Amino acid sequence: MKNFSLFVLSLLLMTACISESREDLLATPANPATPINDLTNATIWLGSNITFAKAAGADPQQAVNQDRLTDNVWITRGNNGGEIYNARQENSFSKGSSPVGTEWAVGSINDAANLTFQPFRAAVGSPQSATGKDLVLHLIQDDIYLSVKFTFWGSGKNGRFTYERSTP
Repeated sequence: MKNFSLFVLSLLLMTACISESREDLLATPANPATPINDLTNATIWLGSNITFAKAAGADPQQAVNQDRLTDNVWITRGNNGGEIYNARQENSFSKGSSPVGTEWAVGSINDAANLTFQPFRAAVGSPQSATGKDLVLHLIQDDIYLSVKFTFWGSGKNGRFTYERSTP
């Protein structure tokens, strides 16, 4: 009788665990219409577009060769090729994490609340493939979102690139 009682108790515990797990699996998922990014206190730059261009071989340490978006983010590209970086916080690019203080998503500024933001390289793949894509750039410390579209990415080790971006 003792063995039978233990068997019944074990069976009841397993049934309870299976039932709880099944309820988790059948639970209603989060509302897909709920934004994944809270933009309530963010600043969205929806002004007219400007073009920023860094010429081949131009000194990335010079202000004229940096797109100084805010006091915290100055986008440029070194003359050894590679990715863009934040000259305010970095001396050169670091593959996979530059530009520091930013995160990027492929998509429209109008859908920024629903986009998945990542470091530049993770968001666009190889930097050359960013050309022609609609991107949204989030300046993390300033909590600013703006649209960016690269129109040229120089090959070789010359540091040339051009993009259009929205303004405040």
